Amino acid sequence: SKSAVMDNRFATALVIACVLSLISTIYMAASIGTDFWYEYHTLSPAENISEAGRSIWEEFVSEEADEKTYTEALFQCNGTVGLWRRCITVPKNSHWYSPPETDMTTNCISFSLSDQFMEKYVEPGNHNSGTDLNRTYLWRLQFLLPFVSLGLMCFGALIGLCACACRSLYPAIATGVLHFLAGLCTLGLVGCYVAGIELLHKKLPLPNDVRGEFGWSFCLACVSAPLQFMAAALFIWAARTNRKEFTLLKAYRVA
Repeated sequence: SKSAVMDNRFATALVIACVLSLISTIYMAASIGTDFWYEYHTLSPAENISEAGRSIWEEFVSEEADEKTYTEALFQCNGTVGLWRRCITVPKNSHWYSPPETDMTTNCISFSLSDQFMEKYVEPGNHNSGTDLNRTYLWRLQFLLPFVSLGLMCFGALIGLCACACRSLYPAIATGVLHFLAGLCTLGLVGCYVAGIELLHKKLPLPNDVRGEFGWSFCLACVSAPLQFMAAALFIWAARTNRKEFTLLKAYRVA
């Protein structure tokens, strides 16, 4: 009876840990795949799309758009930025000389792999100003860390399946450790992104009529980290406590 109670307790902990792990994986995947890590809200975006702003739009969609060019377009056009894409909101009307209209559409451009590893400059857009190492490595880390986090959780899930096949809780310690490392990677991702945005806005301050804020994609990553840590704690607790009680039970029977 006592053994059955212990087994139920460990089983409950493992089920909760698996649910938390699944939710954090979904949140992490959703945050990577969406474009709302940071949002710019412009008071009158339609009025900013004029004949003078046409070159900004053309450079925004160009593969050769530099950081300063696309960031200024984000300021002017209710832009949103993800880990993989940047988006701006523009009028549907293709005639740039037309009066401002309320019918808007969102157009997105993906960051290429070379964009993700491209050097950031001390003065954004000025290739002669030298490399800003802090922003360069923060950008690269914010691209790599979420994939490392997902990879660690998937590997942990495989170990968990092996543990189920072997009918042993002990491998769950490895699953817990991997989830803990994944949580650290997610925290690192969030920290790198916040630091990168703050450093960028010091170089390119927000205009007075533009408000910037972190979006819901960023919030999903923030929520994913504590879920990973909670799942890790439950996996490790269940495995260690079960092994300890099993050892004590075995010693008692031998005695």
